[in-house]
Amino acid sequence: MTKHISKIAVIALAAGIGFSSCTKDFDSINTNPDKATSASSEWLANNILTSITSKDISFNNNFRQPFTLGKYIGWTEKVSEYQYNKMVRVDFGRLLVLRDVEPMIKNATTAELKNTYEGFGHFIRAWQFFQTTMQVGDIPYSEAIQGATGMIKAKYDTQKDVFKGILKELDQADELLAKAVNFTGDFIYQGDVDKWRRLANSFQLYVLINLSKKTGDADLDVINKFKTVAARPLMRDYTDNFAVTYTASAGYCYPWSNTAAQLNSFLDYPVLSSYLLDPMKATADKRLFYMAEPSKAQIAAGKTASDYSAYLGIDPADELGVIVTNKNAGKSCAVNKRYEEMYNAEPVGLLNHWDIQFILAEATVRGWISGTDAQTYYANGIKSHMNFLAKYTPASYTHGMAMDATYINAFPATVALTGSADNQIKQIITQKYIAGFFQDADYNAWYENRRTGYPVFTLNTLTNQNTPASVFPLRWMYPQKELDYNAENITRSLADQFSGNDDPSLAMWLLK
Repeated sequence: MTKHISKIAVIALAAGIGFSSCTKDFDSINTNPDKATSASSEWLANNILTSITSKDISFNNNFRQPFTLGKYIGWTEKVSEYQYNKMVRVDFGRLLVLRDVEPMIKNATTAELKNTYEGFGHFIRAWQFFQTTMQVGDIPYSEAIQGATGMIKAKYDTQKDVFKGILKELDQADELLAKAVNFTGDFIYQGDVDKWRRLANSFQLYVLINLSKKTGDADLDVINKFKTVAARPLMRDYTDNFAVTYTASAGYCYPWSNTAAQLNSFLDYPVLSSYLLDPMKATADKRLFYMAEPSKAQIAAGKTASDYSAYLGIDPADELGVIVTNKNAGKSCAVNKRYEEMYNAEPVGLLNHWDIQFILAEATVRGWISGTDAQTYYANGIKSHMNFLAKYTPASYTHGMAMDATYINAFPATVALTGSADNQIKQIITQKYIAGFFQDADYNAWYENRRTGYPVFTLNTLTNQNTPASVFPLRWMYPQKELDYNAENITRSLADQFSGNDDPSLAMWLLK
């Protein structure tokens, strides 16, 4: 038997040598000297950007998931896990695109472009690692994305070290983009490096505000760092939003639209929550009419579509049967028809100018920065979002309550910041929450609630699917693939963070 195997092995080895010789000539003859043998920096930049924007903003049923977890809507098709706080296992798939960063930089054709793509690459890395650590806690960072070197079981860095790395990379992005040149492969800002630099700095403010519980950490020095970054170039208005704009082509339409180019079979299921509608009703905020359709029962009772009282919100914490009963009786609101009927209802931002203004307002209230009063930033955030809605919403979708410049400029004073610092932060987060409807698709609203407690969501122990039902969850669970293939490192990390329990109810370092 052994001789037989050996004989086969010898034959196979000989055949292999012969095939190698043949292949060498074949490759030489059939190689196109005019075809690139490596991907261009422009192509790689486009692929990376598509991955973290267009592909990250899901379509139809998946698009609504961040807004279900953020309690903007209730879902009436069936029990929705996120609506009732059941957290699932995530994956680290968003990190795979980072493999393209190094070749993108390496393949740059000039020294100036290398600086550009390197700065862009640092922003991309910071963005993807931030989104990943925000979901679970400690993650692979220093050894991540090194499979080509043989590093296939990356160690887990502490969340603190991950944040330190993210902040450093954003500093590097600012430095490099300050001396960069415009580039191709960018469908968000058309290669305008000034806008990319402003985004990198604005994003760093978002990272830092999420460290609001860590101001006592001398290594991070959050407050002084915030002051430094706030003095850099930042987003100037909503045209600087980190946003995807949509067209009338299949796969490129607005995520919730139902048009000839893109069908949406889930239109009937969402109903808007009281957390979104009630603050606008209480303050005569016309944005209500841009976001919602009136309650059918209220219209039947004689209310008009331009009447604030025609709009009824539901509590997503109620039992599904209660929500469905109210919906069937017309005692709830659907989303505004423009989101369904327009292929380009509005650009969807992952980070927006108004977000940054609200962050600056909060930082001012907290005493981190001075020179401009919090009300100014707060008002700028509200006006930025209102001007955005006015720009992209045809008057026919405003239920006769269109916002003009006079209304927009006057409105912020009617909801002016008042009272204690905590009350002012509550007001800021409330306005940020309103502006986040069908925006900030990376769970930003849920993260704000987790960090600040605002808006205050109902904890219904009868419907809460978290364990225990007496508390809200604070995180997702780690990927199954990590448990299967990187067990030693993830087990050590779970022991260090959560006494070995991959429990959604336990607070990660960021929240302690």
